[in-house]
Amino acid sequence: MTASISQIIAAVNPELYYDYGKDKSKLIKFKELVKQEGAYEAIKTMEETGEEVKSQPLVMDGDKISSGGVPVEHKLIYDSSSETLEPIYFFILDLMNDFGFGVEKLVDNFTSSPGSGHFAELGQRATIMQQQGSKLLGDINTVLRSVLNLIYDLRDFKLRLQLYDDLKDDKNKEAALLSLKQLWMDKVDFNKGNSSIKAMALGQAGFQTLIDAFLFAKDAEHAKKIDLNERVKRIIISRVIEFNHWLGESEKELRKRYKIEKTYLKSQVNSLKIYSRWARPYLKAAQELEMNEKSREPALIKTFNTILLELTLLGKRSINVKDEAIAGNLPKDFQKLKTMNYYNCVLVTFRFRGIPQRAGQQPHYVFGGRAEISFKGYALNEDELKRIDEELKESDLGDTLRLIEGATTESIENLQEEINSFMDEKEDESEKSSTSEESKDSSNPFRALFGGYNNKPEKKEESKDEKKEKTVVRKESFAEKEYIRPYVANEIRETTFTLFDIYKKAHGMASFT
Repeated sequence: MTASISQIIAAVNPELYYDYGKDKSKLIKFKELVKQEGAYEAIKTMEETGEEVKSQPLVMDGDKISSGGVPVEHKLIYDSSSETLEPIYFFILDLMNDFGFGVEKLVDNFTSSPGSGHFAELGQRATIMQQQGSKLLGDINTVLRSVLNLIYDLRDFKLRLQLYDDLKDDKNKEAALLSLKQLWMDKVDFNKGNSSIKAMALGQAGFQTLIDAFLFAKDAEHAKKIDLNERVKRIIISRVIEFNHWLGESEKELRKRYKIEKTYLKSQVNSLKIYSRWARPYLKAAQELEMNEKSREPALIKTFNTILLELTLLGKRSINVKDEAIAGNLPKDFQKLKTMNYYNCVLVTFRFRGIPQRAGQQPHYVFGGRAEISFKGYALNEDELKRIDEELKESDLGDTLRLIEGATTESIENLQEEINSFMDEKEDESEKSSTSEESKDSSNPFRALFGGYNNKPEKKEESKDEKKEKTVVRKESFAEKEYIRPYVANEIRETTFTLFDIYKKAHGMASFT
C-alpha cells in the first residue's frame, strides 16, 4: 500500500485535512494513531482495518476555514489524441514558477500495456541498466569481502600487538610474556614436530618438566641457574634464546604488517565507495524505468497501445508576516510578532491516459491522449512541511531507493565504526617524526587528479545510532490560528483558482469542474 501525498498531509494535520465526515470519533482515533505510530504507519493501519483515509484540501466558508464550506479544489479534463501531453505538464509547471512557487515533483509513475511497443522499448532499457548495476554490485561484494577479511586480520593483529605493549608495563609484563611464550610454542616451535617442546614434554619420558621450565625461564643465564637435569637444561637454553630472538623480530614484522594492511584497508574502502558511486545511477535508472502493477486498471488492455502516467507536483510559496502586516493585510501589531513561517501550497495531480507514438525515426515517444488535472490548495506552516517531507521519505514512495542505499552506501556505513577505529589510530611519536618529513616533500604525480592538494577538513559523519527524531508540529498561537492561517488560506484559494482559470482559458477547455 502506497499512501498518497494528500493522505500524508491529512495525517500531519487531521483537524483541517482529514475528511472524517460528521463522525468526530474517527478524527480522535486517527489522531491517536498518528501520535503513536507516525503518519504513514497510521494510514497503513487504518487501511488494513478496512477504513479508508479520506483526505481533503482546504475547506472555506466565506473568509474562514470551516468544515461546512467549499473545498479549495478544481479539476479539468483535456482529451486530444493528436496533441501531445508534454505541453500540458510544462505549461502548468512554468505557470507555477511564474507565480513564485518553489515546485517539487513528488510522484512520477507510469504503466504501459504489455502489448505496446513502448513496453518493449523501456523493458530493454531497464534490462541494460539492471545488468550493468548487477555487474557493479558483484564487484562491490568482492571488495566488501576483502574489507571484511582485512578488518578481522587487523583485529587479530591488534590483540597480538597489545601483548607487546603490555611487556612495557610492569603490572602486565609477566602475563604478557607467558602469553607470548605460549603463542611461540603453538605457532613457531610446533613446526619442529617431535622435537618441539610440547611434543617432547607430552610424548617422551624424562621431559615432563620441559614446558614449565620454558615458561619459567626469563633468559639463557636464568635458565642455567634452574635446578634441572642437564639434558632438559640444554634444550631450555637453546629454546629461550630462540624465543627472545623471535620476540624482537616478530614485533617489528607484526607492526609493519599491521601498518601495511591498514593502508590496504583504506585503499579497499575507497574502491568500495567508487564502485558504489558508479552503481547508484544504474540502479536508480533501473528503478525509475520500472512500471507500476495495475492489473485491474480498466484502461490498460494487454494488446492495446496504451500508457498511464501519474505525476504530482507540490508548489510552495512563503508568506512574510511582517511584510503583510506593513501592507495592511494583517494587524499592524503583527510586525513585531514572532510566528512560524506559513506557506501557500498547491498540489497539482496529473493523470494521463495516452497513446505512445514513436517520434519519427527518433528512439523516443510522444504521448497524446486524455489528461485529468486537479488543483488542490493547502495552507501549511514550516513544521507541517518538514513533517510531510519526513513521512514521504518513510513511505513506500522511497522503498526502492532505500534498497539501493542498502546495496551500496549502507554496506560501508555498517562497517564505518570498525573502519574508523583503525583509520583514526594515533601513530607513535617516533613514527610521526619520521613520516612528517616525508609528507612535506612527497609529491605524488597522481595526487592532484584526486584533489589531494585541496585538503579540506572532512565533515564528521553522523553515527547511525544518532537517529533524528521526527519534527513535532508545534501548537499554533491564537494569532496564528485565527489570523495568519485564514489569511494564507484565502491567498491560496485565489491562487489555486487563478492557476486553474488561466490554463482553462488559454486552452479553451470545454470539459472542466
